[in-house]
Amino acid sequence: MSDLKKIKEEFISKLKLKLDLAQINEIKSDLFGKSGLITSQFKQIASIAESERKNFASDLNLIKDELQSLINTKISEIEIADINEKLEKEKIDVTLPERTIIRGKIHPVSQTIDEISSIFSEIGFSVAEGPDVENEYNNFTALNTPDHHPARDMHDTFYLDKEKKKLLRTHTSPVQIRTMLKNKPPFKIIAPGRTYRSDSDQTHAPMFHQVEGLHIDKDINMGHLKGCLNYFIKEFFEVDKIQMRFRPSHFPFTEPSAEVDIGYKIKDGKIIIGEGDKWLEILGCGMVHPNVLKNVKINPDSFQGFAFGIGIDRLAMLKYGINDLRAFFECDYRWLNHFGFDPLDVPTNYRGLSR
Repeated sequence: MSDLKKIKEEFISKLKLKLDLAQINEIKSDLFGKSGLITSQFKQIASIAESERKNFASDLNLIKDELQSLINTKISEIEIADINEKLEKEKIDVTLPERTIIRGKIHPVSQTIDEISSIFSEIGFSVAEGPDVENEYNNFTALNTPDHHPARDMHDTFYLDKEKKKLLRTHTSPVQIRTMLKNKPPFKIIAPGRTYRSDSDQTHAPMFHQVEGLHIDKDINMGHLKGCLNYFIKEFFEVDKIQMRFRPSHFPFTEPSAEVDIGYKIKDGKIIIGEGDKWLEILGCGMVHPNVLKNVKINPDSFQGFAFGIGIDRLAMLKYGINDLRAFFECDYRWLNHFGFDPLDVPTNYRGLSR
């Protein structure tokens, strides 16, 4: 009992001093922690003679309750004192004018990606994603790009190692390769995302955005491709009809390949899509090359398909009257405030948008 009395007197004396919260918690740990004095006394109960055990346990519980109550009271006093001090020092002047609230805007590129995804989802396409850092096989070799192709040169592509095995993807077509290697046909996907090429001027940037489309199934032909693109262009530019032509071209990963032009005219300094006798190149496309299908272990005699690639930034420039690609990436709030979209005003179907 003498030990319990000493512990009680010693810590009651300590708790009468002016202490801060850290010191109180230290005392609490000294008493009730894993190796605390009170905790140790409880562990000794089993070794005490049975005749004395009941009285010892009763006295120990009384001392524990008294010390715990003192500690809690002390903590409460400190917390109340802190609150009162803050109330005195941190008074709010309700006569001050309210702070200006600046609501953010959705970037035109983000808005355009959402619009594109929404339109293609209506005709059964799903969205696929892949990494920005790619390997040479997925970015070039699997896509039937020959070793001597200029796109593989250092001045066109950002390589991340001397062996040219790792690079920043130059298009989102590697997502198509990853999708086909991972799954079995049929496929019907779009792959929007960032791409990188060593180029910079009014209409080119080192980083830009593309969306690739891929549809692989049995008996797919150029008619399906034309119908898909015709639907997309009319929906995106919100016109009832368009003039569209396929102009023969060449891409390593498609055969035959084509550039797609759409008709337009200039009226009051603005581009009017769907009317006029002028032609505007808008995207590249074609039937997936048999070699690409072979590279992803798909039999080209059983499955065919089409692919297309669209510059997202270019579409945004055309639709929203933006004449300099570099402005997309300059982080000028004034520009974003003008061309951006209010997130609370954007309808869920992304149709008929206005700034």
